[in-house]
Amino acid sequence: MSDLEGLANLLLEKGIPEREILERLTLEIQTFKPVGKAKAEKLARAVLAEVSRSRIKPSSPLFKKLLEPSKSGVTMGLMGVGCRGEGDFYVHSLIAKVSSLKNLKPLLGPLALDDAGAVEHGGTVVVVAVDGTHSRLSRFPLVAGFHVARAALRDVYVKGAKPLALFDDLHLSDDGDVGMLFDFVAGVSAVSELTGVPLVAGSTLRVGGDMVIGDRMVSCVGAVGIVSNLKALAAKRNVKPGDLILMTEGAGGGTIATTAIYAGKPEILKETLNVRFLETCDFLLGSGLAELTHSMTDITNGGIRGDAPSICKEAKVGIVVDEESFRGLVNPKVLSLLEEYGVDPLGVSVDSLLMFTPESYADTILKEVRRLGVKVDIVGEVLAKPRKALLHSHGRTFELKPKFRESAYTEVKKLVGEKAEASVEELKVKVAKAYREALAKRRLLVKIVRKARGTST
Repeated sequence: MSDLEGLANLLLEKGIPEREILERLTLEIQTFKPVGKAKAEKLARAVLAEVSRSRIKPSSPLFKKLLEPSKSGVTMGLMGVGCRGEGDFYVHSLIAKVSSLKNLKPLLGPLALDDAGAVEHGGTVVVVAVDGTHSRLSRFPLVAGFHVARAALRDVYVKGAKPLALFDDLHLSDDGDVGMLFDFVAGVSAVSELTGVPLVAGSTLRVGGDMVIGDRMVSCVGAVGIVSNLKALAAKRNVKPGDLILMTEGAGGGTIATTAIYAGKPEILKETLNVRFLETCDFLLGSGLAELTHSMTDITNGGIRGDAPSICKEAKVGIVVDEESFRGLVNPKVLSLLEEYGVDPLGVSVDSLLMFTPESYADTILKEVRRLGVKVDIVGEVLAKPRKALLHSHGRTFELKPKFRESAYTEVKKLVGEKAEASVEELKVKVAKAYREALAKRRLLVKIVRKARGTST
């Protein structure tokens, strides 16, 4: 994929002569499109002309503020955004603050950094979740659609909600084959058929319109569900000291599928093609066993290394996880793949279900879930203190915390590394500055609209 607009802007910023920019754009266009040089040059000139006009600075300070993006000087890659580690979690905490308003108080909002959000309307608790498709599954749209649909339903189920509907959003670059759209939706609707949750709405666009060439696909799937009653909302903040942590066997989803494909082991992909997690949750809700838990979640966000500290922070508790028990509940073929390629199972999404329940209910839940043919066991417990995540391994106890990036599960990720390339604190300071600028812009935008309609509130 090539972002012609982004490339033109970058070269203009560097002061590259117009002739050289046109040559580079022409080369990019001919790389991706079966067109002659004359047509490619014509398109390149049009791209450069549009980009040049878009760079004209507004004379009005007001419109300058509205049109110029906030700058942190920190890139997505440098901050590890999307890599489900310390950097990513920090950025998401700020996104949650931008998303939240003091006068709007959902039951479960962005600041909770939970699996899904929830609001109450007319006595009904509505739960909403949205998941982005794994970036490296762009060229495998059927599998991509399947796994992201499962992820959205998981996030609704683990909050104690019965899913009612799915929706999707799909962007395919200008040179992508239209057949990719059908494959992606087929993957989503396969999950729909297997679970009985209808896909009811969606949107389809191109990535960057005419300005982005190639066949890259980006997409997401969302899910909506309802909770039977307010007390049944299984938020992470409900986890209590003394709870036992039950875990089902995990075979992974989009992350493990990606690991298998790019390791040249596509046969392992089959281990991920199931809806056992969803069936288990549906059973727990239907049987009333879910109400015996304080909370549920899925092991996805950077693995248990990411999820456990997040729960500790939200519920103000401590957690201890037994490594041997945890590893015993990772699908054997998947665990073998991870070990062969040096991937830490604790720091990657294995898509297991975690249930936090009082000790008095643990045996009942274990017994009933095992009746489904699902492997499940106790992997840890919740403590009052210390309020941190701990790992018990080979007779010793260590703090369980995320690295700057999740466990590197592809060759490229290993080269990028799991550590920050710069001072984490310095990166955070720069990112926080852009966050504050965005808040100021929101206030400005609201003020403009209110003034236009003649109101102040």
